[in-house]
Amino acid sequence: MNTNQGGDGWTALGDPTRRAIVEFLAERPRAVGELAAELPVSRPAVSQALKVLKDAGLVTERVAGTRRIYRLNPVAVAALRDQLDTFWSRALTNYGEAVGQLAAEGQPEESP
Repeated sequence: MNTNQGGDGWTALGDPTRRAIVEFLAERPRAVGELAAELPVSRPAVSQALKVLKDAGLVTERVAGTRRIYRLNPVAVAALRDQLDTFWSRALTNYGEAVGQLAAEGQPEESP
């Protein structure tokens, strides 16, 4: 299953409104009206932001009567976390190697 079908999750999270929606959905699933009541943007703006998040695979929806209930896609969120873990691990490894190299260059040579 491709959790990033229509766009990049990182790009989708680049907008403050979309990040706020993700934060609210991390608490519990919500309808557009509930989200709009919590945000300083219009209901259509919330719907547009949800579409971007859904296209990026970060949000799923289900129909409940006349409402659509949105929730985070745990698979996509886990994939973003895995990417962050990989980036962080690489950064720490590179930092450790750079520090080790500087330390080795700064030490006097041993005599035979």
